[in-house]
Amino acid sequence: MFFFSYARRDHLAGGAFVDQFFHDLKDELARIEPTVGAAELGYRDTEWLRVGDDWERQLSGMLASCRSMVALYSPAYFESPYCGKEWTAFHERVGRHRELTGEVVPALIPVLWEPPSQELPAEVRRIQYVQHDMGEDYAAGGLHALLRAAPYGPDYLRVVRVIAERVREAVVRPVTALTALDLGAVEGCFPLPAADPAPTRTGLVRLFVAADRARPGAPAPQGPYRGGWYGPQPWDWAPYHPPRMPSLVARAQQVITGAGHITTLDEVGPGLVADLDQARENNQVSLLLVDPWTAGREPYRQALREYDGQNHPVTGVLVPAGTDDPPEGPARAHLWGGVRAVFPRNWLHRSGPEPLFRVHVTRERFESELLRAVTVAQNRLLDEEDVTDPVAARASFGLGTEAAGIPGLTIPAWPPSEAEDLPPRPSRPPGTASDHPREGDPQR
Repeated sequence: MFFFSYARRDHLAGGAFVDQFFHDLKDELARIEPTVGAAELGYRDTEWLRVGDDWERQLSGMLASCRSMVALYSPAYFESPYCGKEWTAFHERVGRHRELTGEVVPALIPVLWEPPSQELPAEVRRIQYVQHDMGEDYAAGGLHALLRAAPYGPDYLRVVRVIAERVREAVVRPVTALTALDLGAVEGCFPLPAADPAPTRTGLVRLFVAADRARPGAPAPQGPYRGGWYGPQPWDWAPYHPPRMPSLVARAQQVITGAGHITTLDEVGPGLVADLDQARENNQVSLLLVDPWTAGREPYRQALREYDGQNHPVTGVLVPAGTDDPPEGPARAHLWGGVRAVFPRNWLHRSGPEPLFRVHVTRERFESELLRAVTVAQNRLLDEEDVTDPVAARASFGLGTEAAGIPGLTIPAWPPSEAEDLPPRPSRPPGTASDHPREGDPQR
């Protein structure tokens, strides 16, 4: 079965054409796969959802189990946040299958409905959406134009056949199904966010890290999932394998200082809440980098629970999903269930507008998620400022002519090779100064 991903705005503007293509595609698939009924070949929300259904849960379940996804590319599609969630969720599922099996299955099948009016997101550009036997008219104007010109013309029918064959090829090599998928927690790769302006203010960003240590003489962890690479100090933690980049904390400092800010670094401890409150009083924002494998254990669990029980509007939290974490299944559910138990309050609000609590942060998104969290926190802090005195407000963010320079990073790239001796490390690092849906409709 294929999942039919489309923008509701396209259906409202020309529903008869969208309907015709969906049914023609199913009919063509039934022709080349006569043993399967046409009704079983395609999933579309308007035909499967019934009154009283939890539509988000239904869509999540279908995206987790369908064998391919047909996406109707158009300007409306790339402006729809929910289409972005569907596209991203299935694209990441295909990527997870490739990681687990080494098999590349082109199960995400784009259809050019109307030429996009903007530059496509980088992830989308990597997937080819036209080929020579679809014809020049299709490449230039899209399938909608072919339908309008000749609803059953040879050019249109040729494209339908090509797409049906691609769906069939994907279906015979099924992508690994997910045991669970929460579309509400997926951050879609479109619509493209408005480019955040380069920060115009300099500020101090306090980093706090909660991560495990490598303990000399301790037995190696058993099993394939170890949470990443660990060193003698929490800030040596590198959750993304192979660790070709510096430790996560070192990379975070590089990104933040590269954006024109100053950082300090501390380990999460019993005084975390007091430290965060003091930072806010000093017009500083804070960011917690939390190892999901360690969050539920002491010495961090109690401090993080206390943080979660209070309101910290200028503090961000990033919890990475390591590249060696378990795939979908009981082990992964147990890992993230532990994070949810430590952060029950923030977990409930992780999908809200401009969330500062960001979980499942992948290697590809770490830097953008980091800068977005810093920007949101600083904007909230600025909102709290008394801007009746703009000079004082600017000075509080270091915008005066005497703003301190940005010190260099003190954490080297990690990990060292096994042959290297670990360099001496301080016990505490030195500070471095839609579409709007109708009621009850999926949010396409």
